[in-house]
Amino acid sequence: MNVVAAAKRITGHVGFWLRALGQEAMDLSLRTHADLRTRIVESPGTTLDDTALAALVADLRAVAGNTLPAGDLTYGIFSGQREALARAIITLVSDATTGRPIAFNALAVMQVARDGETQQVIHLGLVMVDPDARGKGLSGVLYGLTTLLLFIRDGLRPKWISNVTQVPAVAGMVCETFSDVYPSPQPEARQSFTHLQLARGIMRAHRAVFGVGDEAGFDETRFVITNAYTGGSDALKKRFDEAPKHRDDIYNGFCARELDYDRGDDLLQLGRIDMAAARRYLLREIPSGSLPALLATSAVLALQRMILPLLHWLDDSRTFGILRPRRPSGEAAP
Repeated sequence: MNVVAAAKRITGHVGFWLRALGQEAMDLSLRTHADLRTRIVESPGTTLDDTALAALVADLRAVAGNTLPAGDLTYGIFSGQREALARAIITLVSDATTGRPIAFNALAVMQVARDGETQQVIHLGLVMVDPDARGKGLSGVLYGLTTLLLFIRDGLRPKWISNVTQVPAVAGMVCETFSDVYPSPQPEARQSFTHLQLARGIMRAHRAVFGVGDEAGFDETRFVITNAYTGGSDALKKRFDEAPKHRDDIYNGFCARELDYDRGDDLLQLGRIDMAAARRYLLREIPSGSLPALLATSAVLALQRMILPLLHWLDDSRTFGILRPRRPSGEAAP
């Protein structure tokens, strides 16, 4: 029976990845825990009909209603407007038996100006977990799985991610999962000019994605958004003692020093998902010492060190380091 169950799980996972890589806009479902099912819906504002979209928004609001002690969220996906949901990627976790929604993450894809071109940035977005479901190890699915899917679908090319938070547990998770994260309490963290360009572009054109009003300030040195909870996200504001803490106290102390919780400050974190980040994610989610962990690590290392650089260098239609595409985007071959 165990062999049959394992075979079914493997078949289900293989089918999931084949569908993920083959669909132009993902709408996938996978049993990620014994009693939970995860659905990933890309751009629901453009792919779902009115009935399906209303049902999805109702599930998101149900989780929010069980999570927030008071107040309503009015920005982004909770508005129910197709425009906001068109740029979102929803990861919804539900009870596999009853279908009751218990957690979600709402990623957003932003197009940000950088060096005279447009850079895609994946905003990690709002995460909510029903209090009754906390402690079930959902953070890996809610934060990592969808981002990993997008990374793989784009040919394993590094992708920029952003995150806005005042929660030490979330800030620490971002620092430990992704690469080149700034700001971070880690000694190797540095603000590059690319970090600064993207942060300026996000604050100039994409505040609505994370519910920050025009009156909020931005400290470009520390990447701190001051007075952040005025653009529809007011109900998310927390005191430091209310914010979930990270197991490593370095992140708790960092947030306490950098943020004014009475005023309502947030960190704007920028980093990248690349092969190193993918490896960290896999090692954290797959039990160490197991054969799958060994195989996954070996495959990732092989891709990182030998295969990917060659494939990316040979592709003359995409930017690679200082190399530029042979023809501008959209220009037809002669």
